[in-house]
Amino acid sequence: MIAGIIGAPGYAGAELIRLLSGHPEIKGLSLGSVSLEGEHIEMVYPNFQKRVSQPLLKPEQVIAESDLVFAALPHGVGEDFAKACIDKGKHYIDLSSDFRFDKDEETYKAWYAKGFKYPELRERSVYGLPELNRDKILAMKTSGPMIIANPGCYPTSAAIGAFPALAKGLYEHSSSSTGTSAPSTIIVDAASGITGGGRDPQKSFHFPECSDSMTPYKVGEHRHTPEIARTFAAMSEKGSAGQASPGLIFTPHLSPMNRGILSTIYIPLAAKWQAAGISGAGEPVAAGSPGTACPRPPSKDIKSRIAEIRELYADFYKNEPFVRVLPEGVFAATNRVRQSNFCDLSIHMDQGGTTLIIISAIDNMVKGASGQAIQNMNILCGFDETAGLNAIPALF
Repeated sequence: MIAGIIGAPGYAGAELIRLLSGHPEIKGLSLGSVSLEGEHIEMVYPNFQKRVSQPLLKPEQVIAESDLVFAALPHGVGEDFAKACIDKGKHYIDLSSDFRFDKDEETYKAWYAKGFKYPELRERSVYGLPELNRDKILAMKTSGPMIIANPGCYPTSAAIGAFPALAKGLYEHSSSSTGTSAPSTIIVDAASGITGGGRDPQKSFHFPECSDSMTPYKVGEHRHTPEIARTFAAMSEKGSAGQASPGLIFTPHLSPMNRGILSTIYIPLAAKWQAAGISGAGEPVAAGSPGTACPRPPSKDIKSRIAEIRELYADFYKNEPFVRVLPEGVFAATNRVRQSNFCDLSIHMDQGGTTLIIISAIDNMVKGASGQAIQNMNILCGFDETAGLNAIPALF
């Protein structure tokens, strides 16, 4: 099969080239660029010397000579290419946000200041988080060419971390603290490597600006917020039909590393999943009780409940090839998933026994972008889902 890549010179495009070059089912690549047409990819990325030597073509030529097309383009510029692929009977895997909101043009326009050019294309698109929508992808592909909306990096990490809690009833839907029917809030604090900002130079990514410093950015206004919220709602509906969608607070941070996303996810626990803590006098106290102003170490009840939830997570993901629920004492970390398509999860709880804490680690360029796109291609084309993605993470 010939795989086309429009936007090949970007970081996500280059990662697609690196991974697809070792894919057993890919016999050739067609590489396209709007801005660098005519240049050779190995001159843009010298690491491809003696491995990949190809000119960058016009996107239209890439579509014509490819069996399936990946688009690693900025938001808002790819709909014409998507339409051309669908019209020619070819699958289109989009790494931008253009198709992530299904038919919800109002939300997309609110966050990206642009409407849909071809709304009818959403009839042929699926949000491509395999752990959530594998069955939808398999069902839609039987009726013709389709568009896969590859998820964003932060949403991938957050969604995989929260999915079992939302689908299996661990999450406490109603918030008693507000005195209203407002849903309880899930908090996602996440840190991303510099590659998440793309290849174009920006002041905030300049070495003296970001080295030796971890910085929050776009607090309360990051574009991945509605994507995470929509995905949480879809996951919640799988196990709790009729319940309100979870509330969400999402705060992203820029971390001085090239690759990786580490998300810490705080999920209010339903009463039956809470655990008793320990009071200042050393006596057990009911989950959520005031107890003491100075918290005590986790009780045996909390440790037992963590083990139970870890087992639930492991069972939930037992058939997922790229989700690893880590054993007790092992924390999810970005270096342990580097250059791989894995998402690592470690399971924890606060000392009061009322909040589930999930640590989720991915490589933002692989499971958060190009690797997940290839995973979606494998599903679409009937290949082994792990094909081209079997490398052991590069720990150092």
